[in-house]
Amino acid sequence: MSEIPEKQIKRLRSLLGEAETNLSAAKELLVSILGDGETISAPRETVVSGPEGKVIEGIFDGQIMIGPDGKNYPVPANYASKSKLVEGDIMKLTIAEDGKFLYKQIGPVERKTVIGTLIHHDDKYFVEVGGKEYQILYASVTYFHLREGAQVSVVIPANNEEATWAAVEAAL
Repeated sequence: MSEIPEKQIKRLRSLLGEAETNLSAAKELLVSILGDGETISAPRETVVSGPEGKVIEGIFDGQIMIGPDGKNYPVPANYASKSKLVEGDIMKLTIAEDGKFLYKQIGPVERKTVIGTLIHHDDKYFVEVGGKEYQILYASVTYFHLREGAQVSVVIPANNEEATWAAVEAAL
């Protein structure tokens, strides 16, 4: 058997890491649909050898990613706002060898878009939709140049009545 080039080995390791991540995300999504009674593993911390670094899967809570061990990982507000991340999305964090954090959404939850009014209290911004307040990221307020009282289109999880965060879709 001929020697396999190092580039192909690295690519295979990368593909295997992505496959493991996608499988874990699919299992987590199934658990969120069927409930906790299923015996399917939740996102887990894995270490991928090679140039990718350490890979951690977790759940976006509207502001941060919560890892399988309960640790909080800061998601840059500009990234969360621009990507319209929604509470419950499954994410992958790659911590590169140089310490750089690279986030990627790998399991979006089902979403719905609603319209509400921007309000401000307790030094936080919210969009009030039908009597319920959803907190939004300050990065979204500045990006869309929103003012209190503005009509705003936001994205929320479709199947999570307890959700407290929304992602701004557009200023109306």
